Amino acid sequence: MAGFSDRAKAIKPTGIRRMFDLAGDDAIQFGLGEPDFQPPKIAIEAFHKAMLEGRNKYTSTGGLPDLRKKIAETWHHIEPELDETSVCMTMSGTNALLDIFLAIVNPGDEVLIPEPYFPLYPPDVTICGGTPVTYPCKFENEFVPQVNDLENLVNEKTVAILYNFPSNPTGATVDKKQRDDLISFAKRHDLWIVTDEVYDKIVYGDDHVSFLGAGYDQVIMLNSFSKTFAMTGWRIGYVLSPNKHAMEQVTKMQYYVTACSNDAMQYAVLEAMNNASDYPNTMRDEFQSRRDIISRRLNNMDGVSCHVPKGAFYVFPKIEVKGLTSEELAIEMLSEGVLCSPGSAFGKSGEGHLRFAYTIPTSEIERGMDRVEKVITRLRNSDLQT
Repeated sequence: MAGFSDRAKAIKPTGIRRMFDLAGDDAIQFGLGEPDFQPPKIAIEAFHKAMLEGRNKYTSTGGLPDLRKKIAETWHHIEPELDETSVCMTMSGTNALLDIFLAIVNPGDEVLIPEPYFPLYPPDVTICGGTPVTYPCKFENEFVPQVNDLENLVNEKTVAILYNFPSNPTGATVDKKQRDDLISFAKRHDLWIVTDEVYDKIVYGDDHVSFLGAGYDQVIMLNSFSKTFAMTGWRIGYVLSPNKHAMEQVTKMQYYVTACSNDAMQYAVLEAMNNASDYPNTMRDEFQSRRDIISRRLNNMDGVSCHVPKGAFYVFPKIEVKGLTSEELAIEMLSEGVLCSPGSAFGKSGEGHLRFAYTIPTSEIERGMDRVEKVITRLRNSDLQT
């Protein structure tokens, strides 16, 4: 009898998309998690040139060898043994995540997922037949997980733990001591570490701390050029691991998911890596200026507490308004012409928070924060009168 799979029926549309559907064209856009930059001009030109030269065909499943070699070299400062076989090109970080879970998750396996989380994490585990088990990343700990909380969740079915630093939606990062503690936990329980580091080029003040290069072989990283070179619409990313067996399995999965990545695009990314390597720093510096503005504005509002993020381009403030869910609060913001994401879109522990992406000009951030303050003041005054 014709029907639909349990996995399809179990997966719901994200709360982020729901807000986009409700937003008017004139709303100030704090909802979109992508840079408001264009890719480097030389990359666009290289893309065009490659297509004119006939680079419009299937490629090898792993991707362009020169690009994979270049990517491996960018991590040699922490993993000097990496080479082109350590990298598999994918159609986005999203594609990379699915490839990894397909390679390591059996039906019935459990994967530890951070909460608040990027909305694709739990459904991807489900698609692969596994069970996502969330672990808390609490506001009071600046959204960094505590090993004691993790110990209470691991069991004989647990095969992997996913870490995401810098974090979407919280902007949290880890220092080396925190990273080493989290690696020790995974090593103690013989778990795969799946590390999502797509925001590795957007870190403020300190250097990015990777889960690679810390002496643990069972680490698989997913990454993307969406944030590095503002190539969100190009849909190109990669999987990287020092574990050769893992890369063999991931690359095999990539063939059955999308066969290969875009031919001409890979030449464009290589051009950007070779000749526009400072471009991510330019974006990071602009995002840091915006971060400082939006964090200051939010923390000056009554009833709002906001960590100053150390990475990515999101703030995830806690907002005290009685009687409203985060989705209802986000809808109140929409009524004033501000699009943001309800914290509940990132898991149950996101309730009481909103996510604002500071991927718009500073003048728009200021204008949007004026509206946010107006809504919060109105709602809190209403609370006092009831």
